[in-house]
Formats: sequence, C-alpha cells, structure tokens
Amino acid sequence: MTQPPQPPNQPGEQPPQGQPSNQPPGEPSQQPNQPPQPPNQPPQPPNQQPGQPPQGGFGAPQDPPGFGTPAPGGFGAPTPPPQQPGYGYPQTPPGGQPGYGYPQTPPGQPAGYGYPQAPGQPTQPMGQQPYGYGYPGQPVPPQYGQQPGGPGGGGKKLSTQMQIVIAAVVAVVLIIGAGVWFAAAKGDDDKGGDAKGSSQGADGGKDKALGGGKEKAPSNPAAKVAFQLPQPKVTDVTDVSGSWVTDSLYVKTGINSVVGYDLTTGTVKWTLPLPGQVCAASRHATADHKTAIAFEPAKRKPPRNYEKCSEVGAIDLTTGKLLWSKSATGSGDEKARFNEVTLSGGTVAAGGTDGGAAFDLATGAVRWKPQVNAENCYDMGYGGGPALVAARKCGAYGSQYVVIQSLNAQTGAPVSSFKMPTGVEYASIVSTKPLVVAADVGDTAGDGSGISDFFVVDEKTGKLKVKISADADRFAARCGSTEVETCRHVVVGADRLYLPTEEHEGTGEYGDTNEIVSFDLTTGKPTADKAEAGDRYTISPLRMDGGNIIAYKRPPYDKGGQIVSIDGGTFKQTVLLETPSDKAVREAESGFSEDYSEILYTNGRLFMSETMLSKRSGSSSRQEYLVLSLSTN
Repeated sequence: MTQPPQPPNQPGEQPPQGQPSNQPPGEPSQQPNQPPQPPNQPPQPPNQQPGQPPQGGFGAPQDPPGFGTPAPGGFGAPTPPPQQPGYGYPQTPPGGQPGYGYPQTPPGQPAGYGYPQAPGQPTQPMGQQPYGYGYPGQPVPPQYGQQPGGPGGGGKKLSTQMQIVIAAVVAVVLIIGAGVWFAAAKGDDDKGGDAKGSSQGADGGKDKALGGGKEKAPSNPAAKVAFQLPQPKVTDVTDVSGSWVTDSLYVKTGINSVVGYDLTTGTVKWTLPLPGQVCAASRHATADHKTAIAFEPAKRKPPRNYEKCSEVGAIDLTTGKLLWSKSATGSGDEKARFNEVTLSGGTVAAGGTDGGAAFDLATGAVRWKPQVNAENCYDMGYGGGPALVAARKCGAYGSQYVVIQSLNAQTGAPVSSFKMPTGVEYASIVSTKPLVVAADVGDTAGDGSGISDFFVVDEKTGKLKVKISADADRFAARCGSTEVETCRHVVVGADRLYLPTEEHEGTGEYGDTNEIVSFDLTTGKPTADKAEAGDRYTISPLRMDGGNIIAYKRPPYDKGGQIVSIDGGTFKQTVLLETPSDKAVREAESGFSEDYSEILYTNGRLFMSETMLSKRSGSSSRQEYLVLSLSTN
C-alpha cells in the first residue's frame, strides 16, 4: 500500500531536494538543519530518569535509559524500511535437525488435504539464508520511500492518475502504519492448551460501548501528542519488534533492552537490560501482563555484527522482571536458533529452521524440544493466542511439503493435521481459533504479499472447510516471507475474514482510497460488508474489538489520521481518535511505514512505533522517532 500522490506545486515552483511528498501546495519548505515548528499542544517528552518529569518540546532529542543517543535533527524523518525477501525465499534445509513430532494420518481420513503425504515440490536453491534481518547474507533495505516491486517488494500497479501526478512532481511515496493486533491470553492450558483470548487494553471513557466492543467513543476524538521517543543510534540493521500496553505502561523493545514507559507521559518506569538484542517478540500477552521474547546471548560486535537468536525468556510487563531465560539444544551440542516466539495460555513456543521448542510460562521448564523423527519434519514456527498451532515442514530436501497442526500445548502432540496443497513452501497462521492459514500457492500472488489463498481449517479434525482466493491485484493483506505469525492488514472475528482492498482512484482531484471488505468463513464467499476509507484516506484493519473492527485510516497530506471502530453488524464507522493536522505531527505520523511499524490503540491512546532501525544517513538532519503516542484523554 502506498501513500496517496500529492498535489503538484504552484506554477513555477520546484520541490527542494529531500522535501517530503506530503508538502502541501504553497507551504514553505523546511530548510536542512532548521528545527521543525512544534505542534500547539504537546506535553513534555520523557526524561532519562524514572519518576522525573519530561523536558523539552515536541521533537526535542531524548535518550531514555537502555537506548543509544539519538541523532540530532528535525522532526519526523522517515525510517528506511527493510526490503523483505519475497515470499517463497528459500529456506536452509534442516540438515538432519527435524523438530519434535511428525505428522500422523488421523484415523479414517482420506488422502489429499488434511494429512501429510510427500508430493513433489520444486527444489529450493542452495546457499541462501532464510533468517530475519541482522543475519549474514540478508538483502539490504531500500531507501525510505523507494517503491517496492518485484518478488518480496509488494509492488502494485499505479493508476493512470497517480502516474500523471508522479510524472508532474516526481512525488516521493510515503507509507505509514501497519496494523498489528495484540491478543491477551487468559488462563492456563492444562486441559489441552487453549486459552481464552482478549484484546489488550482496559475499558475506558464515559459513553456507551460500540456494538459489543470495549472501546468507547469519546465526546471529542481530537487527539494531542502525549509523548515521542527518539530513535537510538545503531551501526547495523537492528530489529526492535515488540510493543505492548498494560493498564499503566507502554512497553517497547530497545537496544539490548526492553523498556517500560508511563502510559500518559512516556517517563521511563523500568528498564530491563539484556545480554543481547531482542530478535523476536510475542504478539500476545496474558491477562496479568506476562509475555515472551527471544534474544541473543551477547552483544553484537563489528564487523560481523551477528549473534545467534538462541535465548527464550518470559517478561513481567508490570515490573520489568525477566522471569526466566532458557535455550534448547539443536544440532549436536549447539543451541537451537529461533526465528519466532509466541504464547498460548501457559506455553511459550519458539520455532525456526532448527525446529521448535516449548517452555512453561511460569517456570521456564522445557515442555518439548527439537527432536529427530522419521519424516524429517521440523516446526518452522507457531501461531499462538487462544490455541497453539504449528507450521511444520516435512520430507526430504527438494520434495518438502507443509503441514498445519493444532497442538496439545502441554505435550506438543498433534491434535489434528492439515496438509497444505502442492506448491506451498511456507504458510502463515492468521488465526488459531478459528484456524485460518494464509499461503502463496505456487508463488502465484506475484506481489510479494505471501498470500494467494486463505485456508479455513477445522482445528479439531484437520479437514479443510473452505478456501478463499485473495487476488493480489484486489486485496492488500501481507504475510512474512518465511515467518509463521507475521501477517498484517488482516483480522479474523465474528465468523468473518476482514481484508483491505488495494488502493484505487477516488472521486477527489488528488489521492487514492480503498475499503475494508469481508469473507464469510463458513461459505468462503464475499459478503456485502464494505467500510469505505473516504476520499484521499486509505484504511486498514488493526484488530477485533468484540464484534467490531478497529481500523487505522491513513490521512492525506493536509489532514490527520484516524482510528475508527467499524460496527460488525452495520459496518457503520465511529471515529475514536483523530490525530492533529499540524505539519510537525503529520510528518511524524507519515514517518512510520505501512509494513514496518506497529500500531496499538486502546482506551483513547494511539501508539505508533518502529520495528526495524538502520544506520542513520550522514546527510540526514531531521529527527527520527522510535515511538509516537497520541491521546484523547
């Protein structure tokens, strides 16, 4: 998804080099090294020390404990998004290190869908690394604003109107805010591993709840800047994925640390130092604010700047305590390397090319670890939340196939198995209950989205219920190339699958628009539901709120963005929050890219944060931000 094209400059004007594309016509450009104008009403930013009031105006440099010193400069400079490898990017074979368990044919189940049998698959090229950024052999991230295209780039066709505008003004495309919903699991899984899921955040506001949701419509949705955190300095591409909200804290991954900030002021409340960088973080947290991370055992050292992602731990988000940390043995005596970590009830599960391992959330006791089996299977990763589901790759290298298995979270034993069709090299878990899987069958999506079809599976029997084809030219959801639980811009709830459409020309003179539509999970057919973004806005779902959909509306160049609640029955939209239209805030908001940032909304508070940092360009003089928080409270 891309930023709507901007109106051309006034006749005779040329945009200065480095000027953002959302510069409105006739508005004075900002000169290099000149500080931006602050918005009218922001509170003070956080100070270094817990308990002290924040100092400095909006955009002032800040350096919270646990982070590096921010580079000086103006407000709102965009962060270069990393170039995601294309879906189907080859994965290193397990090398004799298959994961725990192996697929078994359920009694009486017919051949084909639902149980593993080894079909032929294209041989994967050798010598390429499938791991996340920060590992050797990764692709270099493009400069911010570069239009992605080709495999892994998520390129899209430009409308005629957009081509005209781009040709006229050579507009730099900005992309913002990817939706990530964070589910809180409740209870333990001693009876099969299921845990009741609920969205993060507490009830708030004074008005009546919307259509079964917890989020309340405020009397005035106009938001003010609560706080902003500057980006720390890094010398290499650094993953800072992971952000959570509790009743009183906003918690964010830092540099070799995790930091808890006051929900209202951004003041540092606690800092959890770690021996190395966080390399994976669970999307889920329990009702009492426990979650899981994976991290490196030591700090990175140049010139290699690489450490294996081998340590798994549990964090108390309220106190900032590391409850435990463990690793698992992979090949020989070496530690297993993990790409992802998730949480379901009382089980922490980590997966990767060395196989999967699981730990007790309370004690850290190993529930299962990578093991060799006759089918040469290994767990690529897991989907968590209300249930635990594994994406498992099986078979000899060159003829591998993918199986989706609902697991008993206590033992790791498969409850049911569903074999993905031939031509699927990787699969992503969109939802574990109901079980919805996304995949690019035969690399037919063609846009790097990782999605050609959604598969709705009965988690008890492993039988396919329906398959939903998602034309990449029409729909804008995305899943990671090799990761199992990284889908964006797609949510599941109320027996529906909700997707944004690709951007298209609106009725206005400038700018594209789009809609959120849905599919019935029972029939697999599209419904009549449609939530329009409105002229020059684009909309993307973030998470479910009861039967409602919480969505983010990316704004045009001269307005603020919106958080809206879409009634699950009527599809009527209610504005919950609207960001300021001040230039400084607009630039900050647009600096968070569509596919490489996290957006959390709860109880009148919006948090936008980066997931990937890179070395700052020496020519850049503008301030770049790790977190921007806005609030209606």
